[in-house]
Amino acid sequence: MSHKLSGGCDHIKTYSDADPIDNHTCHCSVCKGVTGQPTTHVAFFKHGDLVVDESAGLNRQPFNAANPDGPLELCTCADCGAPIMLDDKESRIRAIVPNLMGYEASFPAATYHAFYDPATGEARPTDGRPVSDALRADFVWPKPS
Repeated sequence: MSHKLSGGCDHIKTYSDADPIDNHTCHCSVCKGVTGQPTTHVAFFKHGDLVVDESAGLNRQPFNAANPDGPLELCTCADCGAPIMLDDKESRIRAIVPNLMGYEASFPAATYHAFYDPATGEARPTDGRPVSDALRADFVWPKPS
């Protein structure tokens, strides 16, 4: 069966038939540290909209080492170690990094830049998309599912 968006690895698949509720290029230090990328394309889905087909095969670890009790867990495949998703312990969202979590290059482009901080010395993005020091102003965290 075909889904609107799908990813994962050879052992665990994720998919959604809904669009992300937030889709941004992240400039935060946590994403930089976890991914090793200077910026990270991150898409948030309502928790129930991103389905995981073999959740028992996930290893979970804190996403933010400086805040190990925080709400986000990085989920990786127990068989191959591939990153699969970020899971919210509060069941509000699930997030993916398309280029690292098995999604096609045709994944919808990020619509804005989040967590940009000029104090880092990083040049302000000039690609025409809005730039914010946080998530977009109209973003509302969904109720837990």
